[in-house]
Amino acid sequence: MRFGRRGFLQLLGVGVLAVACGQGEPHESAPAPVASGPIRIPYGSAARQFGDLRTPAGRGPYPVVVVIHGGYWLAASGLTYMDPLADALTKEGVATWNVEYRALGNDGGGWPGTFLDVGAAVDALRGMAAERRLDLGHVIALGHSAGGQLALWLAGRARIASGPLHADDPLRIARAISIAGVADLRAFAAAKVDVIAQLLGGGPDAVPDRYAAVSPIELLPLGVPQLLLHGTADTVVPFAMSERYVEIAKVRGDDATLIPLPGIDHRQPVDPASAAWPEVRAAVGYSR
Repeated sequence: MRFGRRGFLQLLGVGVLAVACGQGEPHESAPAPVASGPIRIPYGSAARQFGDLRTPAGRGPYPVVVVIHGGYWLAASGLTYMDPLADALTKEGVATWNVEYRALGNDGGGWPGTFLDVGAAVDALRGMAAERRLDLGHVIALGHSAGGQLALWLAGRARIASGPLHADDPLRIARAISIAGVADLRAFAAAKVDVIAQLLGGGPDAVPDRYAAVSPIELLPLGVPQLLLHGTADTVVPFAMSERYVEIAKVRGDDATLIPLPGIDHRQPVDPASAAWPEVRAAVGYSR
């Protein structure tokens, strides 16, 4: 099996557990665990601080894809529309952690709660790794739309030196995948002023430090590989935003790749039945 878009090898739990059955008798292979999930696991005490964990068949340890939904960072949206994507990836042999978080409209949502929640959800993988057979050396952050911003932010949050979003020891992200993601909050604020201003508590001139702490383009270089998939027919988040982000990421020394999805709109890439799905599957990097 091959895990990783760039060809690094990863074994996905294909061992044999030999159990002695008696003197001179052959060893028997223990049955592999069956696929599990979704299992809802809280990572905090608030109603929206939970995630749905899915694990594939086999013994593991499994690479983990942290799945982050979008929806303009608004409470009206939720993780359920990412369920088909999480199901499909789990069938491919990776664990998926589809996370919910406090958003605008929830008590504690917006700055800084939304970002603290997503960070806490990822760090919570440490507490479940042994029991759930998770490989924390291969954690991928994958997000759609607003979730794409959060996925890239997760990859770069170790660069936040101070303030409420600083974390002493954040769980390392091995790769970030942004699908139609908002990679530049300052640029997006020009068209979506109300949403971004609500999220961060003001515009770029009023709270510049907040934009610097959460806008992926301002955290560059992130220091981990980044794949940005974006439909050329996207009318919600412009394709040019991902294009510009990748150009700047490369100039600053990052391993960043733009994967154009010709004729694809904003929502199609997260649908496993869409024409864009093979590119998403390849970005995660698993193939039989």
